Amino acid sequence: MGESRVHKAMEALAARLDELDIPYAILGALALNAYGYLRATVDVDVLMTREGLERFRSATLGRGYLEKFSGSRGLRDTERNVDIDVVLAGDFPGDGRKKPVAFPDPATSAVRGAAFRLVSLETLIELKLASGMTAPHRLKDLADVIELIRVNALPAAYQERLHPYVRERFVELWQAAQVRDSQ
Repeated sequence: MGESRVHKAMEALAARLDELDIPYAILGALALNAYGYLRATVDVDVLMTREGLERFRSATLGRGYLEKFSGSRGLRDTERNVDIDVVLAGDFPGDGRKKPVAFPDPATSAVRGAAFRLVSLETLIELKLASGMTAPHRLKDLADVIELIRVNALPAAYQERLHPYVRERFVELWQAAQVRDSQ
């Protein structure tokens, strides 16, 4: 673990963002991995502000990073040949429509992991729940929450730490997480 091209791309990205003093937080499968649920991934998902993305582009495009296509907020680490999907603070998970849960500002919401900044476990769960609740094609986000509940042995009362918008779904998934397949 931690030796793949994706992990190396994430570490290089985090180091560059730290060097440029651009707030960020790692999301997606790499954040799931940091919270104990190991899931493979082929890209890096990173939360930034619009200003942070523009500063990063100005400093790095043509210097190890390229846009996926002209005008895209998606980037590519050219050294490791890994896509970097940028999620913008203030946007909404899942269907992209306005809802009570939005992608937070990484400057105020990121926590320091072992080697990089990432969204807190509460935020990751809220975002995954809001995504899965509003986008039928994002059911994997709900499955990710079940696995996070299991691997972190989260109690049902954890719902109190979450935004009210997602609490009911959390409780449903918590109940599902208590059922184990018989072997």
